[in-house]
Amino acid sequence: MTPLTKIRYPQPLRKGDTIAVTAPSSGVPSELHFLLDLAQKSVIQAGYRVMEGDTVRTQKKAVSAPRERRAQELTQFLLDPVNRAVIPPWGGEFLMEILPLMDWEALRTAPPKWVLGYSDISTFTFSYTLLTGTASAHGTNYIDLGSREWDPLTRRWADVLSMTEGEQIKQVSSPMYQSSWERRRQQPEMGFDLDTPTRWRVLGDDDAAVHLSGRLLGGCIETLSSLVGTSFAPVEPFAASQDEGILWFLESAESSAAEIYRRLWQMKEGGWFRHATGVLIGRPGQYRDAQDFGLVDALGGVFGDLNIPVVYDVDIGHVPPQLTLVNGARGKVKVEAGKGEVWMELK
Repeated sequence: MTPLTKIRYPQPLRKGDTIAVTAPSSGVPSELHFLLDLAQKSVIQAGYRVMEGDTVRTQKKAVSAPRERRAQELTQFLLDPVNRAVIPPWGGEFLMEILPLMDWEALRTAPPKWVLGYSDISTFTFSYTLLTGTASAHGTNYIDLGSREWDPLTRRWADVLSMTEGEQIKQVSSPMYQSSWERRRQQPEMGFDLDTPTRWRVLGDDDAAVHLSGRLLGGCIETLSSLVGTSFAPVEPFAASQDEGILWFLESAESSAAEIYRRLWQMKEGGWFRHATGVLIGRPGQYRDAQDFGLVDALGGVFGDLNIPVVYDVDIGHVPPQLTLVNGARGKVKVEAGKGEVWMELK
């Protein structure tokens, strides 16, 4: 398999369109089905139809269903002209199992379709963009849409997926972020508990002003690192074909500083950052230092000799809210005094 270097952009999502929900990684156990019901209610109220797959409400051995079934249902929804977008309920652990089972040739020639999600879902969206040339979206999972009202940054998912080719969109950093999931677990319908001031930081000088640009590409550090050296991550030929270079965005689900360092080091040694113009690092989830070795040490150890700007504590990933970033889109980022602006163009 070789990458397609020209980006294919899906048709814009419109009110009245159908969104398919499938679980290519983890499903939702019965005691949490109410979260699916909340999400369905909110998405329908926002003006969309919902098509729920058979894998969504089952879970065994850390996955929703056997790998063959998960691959089959995802492929079915991606090829089905009835729905306009696919949004999994959430991530999980073993999405990489289905990659060898996907019909990549069929996906290359089928009309492009939006896939939206983060965490383990980025394992698929990353390969989907590299192997088929189809833009994909890193942002809110379906479960996160179950609140009565979406916060200003979360609700931009619909604006991004409704973009037409050639269109531009601007997103700005959140004023506040959620430091703990406890209140959300107790009152999921109330939305994120945004209780801590957001501050984007620049590696080497927290308050520096920087500008970054390039083709956006990225996902979850823990899951993407499993693709290094495989046929499902032809990063080098894709990156080399993009005149703008690659503007990476990466986020961590549950790793320590040492684990983040090891995984990013693996990506670097695999050649992934050879054409990087800059890196955006999301606020890490369930993070802890490794003794006196912290996140800044990890990022400096990997990117310090690349002479590219690195911005961290960005609104990406497991510490909400988060931007909706499009793999394959042209991106420009401006950071000043801890605040950020992101422009994307589907071109």
